[in-house]
Parts: sequence; C-alpha cells; structure tokens
Amino acid sequence: MEKPRLELKVGLFVFVGLALLGTLLIQFSKSTSLWRGTYELRLHAANVGGIKPRAGVLLAGVQVGTVDRIVLAPDGKSVTMFLKIYNDYPIYHDARFVIEQAGFLGDQFVSVIPTANTDPKLAAGADVDCQSPFNLQEVARSAAGFIQRIDETAQKLDASVTDLRAQVLNAQTLAGFGASISNLKQFTEQAIGTVQDINGIIATNGAQVGVAVSNAVMFSAGLIKLSDSASNILATNSVNISQATRDIADASASFKQIAADLQAGKGLAGTVLQNPELATHVQTIAANLAVTSSNLNRLGLWGILWSHKPPPTNTVNHTPLATPP
Repeated sequence: MEKPRLELKVGLFVFVGLALLGTLLIQFSKSTSLWRGTYELRLHAANVGGIKPRAGVLLAGVQVGTVDRIVLAPDGKSVTMFLKIYNDYPIYHDARFVIEQAGFLGDQFVSVIPTANTDPKLAAGADVDCQSPFNLQEVARSAAGFIQRIDETAQKLDASVTDLRAQVLNAQTLAGFGASISNLKQFTEQAIGTVQDINGIIATNGAQVGVAVSNAVMFSAGLIKLSDSASNILATNSVNISQATRDIADASASFKQIAADLQAGKGLAGTVLQNPELATHVQTIAANLAVTSSNLNRLGLWGILWSHKPPPTNTVNHTPLATPP
C-alpha cells in the first residue's frame, strides 16, 4: 500500500507545480490575465506591419490590454485587429491608435494616445481606425528614387556647366570680356579727368559763374515782371483787344467781299479786270508812265522841257504824247 500512496503524492506535487508554473507564465506573459475582465475593440488599419497576436496595447506607456487576433479583410485591402482591453482602463472615442515599435529593432505594439478625453467612451465591440506603422523599407525605396532623381539632376547640371564653359567661358569670350573691362577702365579714367577739369573750371571761374547765375536770376525776375505786365495789359484792355479782333475779322470779311466782287466783275476794279479794252488802256497808261519816268531819270526835268526832239509816240496806238506847256 505504500507504493500507490507515493505515486499519488508525486503526481499531486507535479500537478501543483505545473499549475503554479502555468499561473506564473500567464501572469508574467503578454496574454490577458485570467482573473481580470476585458472588453473587445476592433481596430482597422491598412497595414499592421510586423505586429503579432498577444502584442501589448499601451495607454500613455502603461499596458492596458493585448492583441487577441489579427484578421485580413476579404478584399485584402485592410486588416482588422481584435484588442482585449482591461475593464479598469476606459478609452474615449477621441483617442488615437498608432502601431509603434519599441526601439529600433524592438517588438511592435499598439499605442493609444489620449487627446481631450471627451465622452462618450468606447464600448465593447466598437470599431476604430488605426494609423499604419512607419515603414522603413518604403521610406528607403522612396529615398532611393529621390537619390536617383538627384543624381539625374546633378548629371544635367554638370552637362549645363560644361556647355556654359564651352559656349560662354571660351577664349574668345574671355578676350572680349577683358577688352570690355579695359575699355570701361579707360572710360572711367576719362570721366574722372573730365570731372576734374569741370571742377577746375568752376573753381577758377567761380566769380564769373556767380555773376552769370545772378544775371540769370535777374533775367528770370524780369521775365516774370514782363509776364505780369502782359497779364495786366491783357486784363485791363481785354475789351479793346476783343473789339480789335472783331474789327480785324470784319476787315477780313470786307477783303473777301472785295475779292469776290473783283472775281465777279463788280465795281471799277472789277470792270477793268473783266473788260479787255479797259485793261489794254490801263496797260498803255502804265507803259507811258514807265517811259516818262525813264526820260526823267535820264534827262532831268529841264532836259525834257527844252528838248527839241519830237514828242514821244505811244507804242500802243502810235499817238504823240502830250508835251508840257
């Protein structure tokens, strides 16, 4: 009877040891405690990275639950994580859920970031969104593409610099640039010399320049006075000037009327101009006057009076001109 008792004692001891070991494992592992009540939250994310079931859920750095299981959506475009949250830790609806990583190579966990903690609180079975974790490989791929674009840009810039040196910074262009600098230097020296000459002229002829300026000032003052006088004359004689202007306009109208009468043959002058016979007589009289004035200039008055020459004959109608008594 002693052997069965011994086996029973050994079996009981092993069972108690295993129970204690399982309890310790459950207590110190990341799984939910058997003696603490929990409620479930469904967390949706486009990508959960490398997070595993039984990963911790931390609120402000304190573990408030674990990841129970991870399920891929039927369309394969999103992932749903089922969280077991302790009843002792309520989470408000405005909290943010982010998948983070402990250190650079540590385990990933779900971080709950509280904000204003306004009601309502998340109830069991609530659906919330989660921010995808930082993907170092995606960043590395993006950085590789960015570096490639930078390399292409650097190559284009190098080619542009080469073309610039070949087209702009060649020997001919540099020689022309040097000549331009020399010309500019020469022009600057000439300008400085000219300014110095002008300063010398002004310095040696300061009195004359002052007199000229004074004369210019006096002349300007005289012009101002003349302008004022003209303005006063115009102001005081505006009525007379207006009357004179009207008289000139009337005279112009009279002259136009006379010219029109002459063109129409009215009056004595118009009749003479329009009548060919009278015009011929007027020309004859003008010719006789010309001959008389010529003889007067050539012989004088007494020579004409005492001349024994026959009287001059009219060249037009061949009649003798009347001699003075």
